[in-house]
Amino acid sequence: MHMSLCVYCISRLRFSDIGGMAEVDEKRVCIKFCVRLGKMGSETFEMLKQAFGDSCMSCSRTFEWFGRFKNGRISTANDDRSGQPSMAKTPSKVGQVRAAVNQDRRRTIHDLCAEVGIGYGSCQRIVTEQLNMHRIAAKFMPRVLTHDQKEVE
Repeated sequence: MHMSLCVYCISRLRFSDIGGMAEVDEKRVCIKFCVRLGKMGSETFEMLKQAFGDSCMSCSRTFEWFGRFKNGRISTANDDRSGQPSMAKTPSKVGQVRAAVNQDRRRTIHDLCAEVGIGYGSCQRIVTEQLNMHRIAAKFMPRVLTHDQKEVE
């Protein structure tokens, strides 16, 4: 009964609309479920391959998480990583980039980086993702312009 329940639960996940990090968490939940049922690591990996096909977690990663859950781990989330957190996308830096772009929309990303003091990639992400702007004919413009903005620009 437990075997059919486990295969049933895992096979149901195959047809759900899951993507990205949520899918990884779901696979870890499946591994945790198999550990609680007393399955072996190899059985768990075979069931994951059957359920997820080509998007299955690798064998070594499956055994790594299997061992973690077997040793008492509860959370399926990634561990915190050491190192300094990114300070480039703070609200003050976003505000500085916004002010610099509004001051002169013809500036390049390199100019903005030098003025604000952040890296190229961080500055580019702030402009495109946070400020929702892209370059049109050598000017940064908001992607969605209101009627008033179209007349002013």
